[in-house]
Amino acid sequence: MNNKKQFALFFLISFVIFTIALMPVRFALGKVGEVRIFGGSESIMKDMDYIVDESGPYYELFSKSNRVNILILGDNDKLTDTIMLASYDMKNQKVDVISVPRDTYYPRPKYKGAAAQKINAVYGSEGVIGTAKAVSDTLLGIPINYYAIIEFSDVEKIVDKIGGVPMDIPFTMKYDDPYDKPPLHIYIEKGQQTLNGKKSVQFLRYRHGYPEGDIGRVKAQQQFIQSAVKQAIGPELPSVVKLGLQEIDSDITLGMATKIATKAIGLDTENMSTYLTPGGPKTVNGASYWFADTTKVGEMIEQIYNPPSKDESASEDKAQNEEDKE
Repeated sequence: MNNKKQFALFFLISFVIFTIALMPVRFALGKVGEVRIFGGSESIMKDMDYIVDESGPYYELFSKSNRVNILILGDNDKLTDTIMLASYDMKNQKVDVISVPRDTYYPRPKYKGAAAQKINAVYGSEGVIGTAKAVSDTLLGIPINYYAIIEFSDVEKIVDKIGGVPMDIPFTMKYDDPYDKPPLHIYIEKGQQTLNGKKSVQFLRYRHGYPEGDIGRVKAQQQFIQSAVKQAIGPELPSVVKLGLQEIDSDITLGMATKIATKAIGLDTENMSTYLTPGGPKTVNGASYWFADTTKVGEMIEQIYNPPSKDESASEDKAQNEEDKE
């Protein structure tokens, strides 16, 4: 299966597990549908101005859609090292996951310093709601319904619980930062091996040797998730589920989680797609940023929310095949 589909698969499998394995549909949803099953206290639907701007270019697409959009954040000491938006069209059984580079330029004049103008810094000063607004702004006003936050300490516990994650490390990873809190020491030798929890966190945090920079790191994370999913489906699954419910911070309710899980059971992985926020790197005053391309972001939004019909897709495939033969 394509690596780019793994995070979406991991996300959906997680909610299938959480809601069906521990809290079956038969569990009085009429009374507890709005019960919060994860940790945390913030709520995007309550605390964020959720109504889509009627003057926005994609108001009609957003308002008529049957999608549930969930912001997935990987928290590392108040910096969101991983930012993804999982968009699930439950009616048409389609999942689209948009990765937002951590260095995406998001200007905030009231905050000083180059680092404060990167989207991954928003969480530390403005929390979940501020980050959700920043992601929505970057993606041309896309609505965000819920959030889920996973810390590296949670990853370490879960990886150890499943017995490690097999990975083929492409090159020796070595990096030291004694000034980090706690001090960061990374050393993973090249080659096939099973990463324990501590080494897994090192692997996920490493970002200095990829030819594509942070984009290469995003791809490495997707490979890690692919392997972790395979490991999780085993004898330790019930305890992994219990641990996940204790550690993950999310405002998704039991009712919505069950609805997602019930629909996701019949999901075909061929209907999963991933995207990287269109744009490119640029250095400004010595600081490196990823600048989103508004025009291409709009094209991506249209592709996700208004995909071509089956007949149109067939015609496009036929034209492409004929072009390839020439």
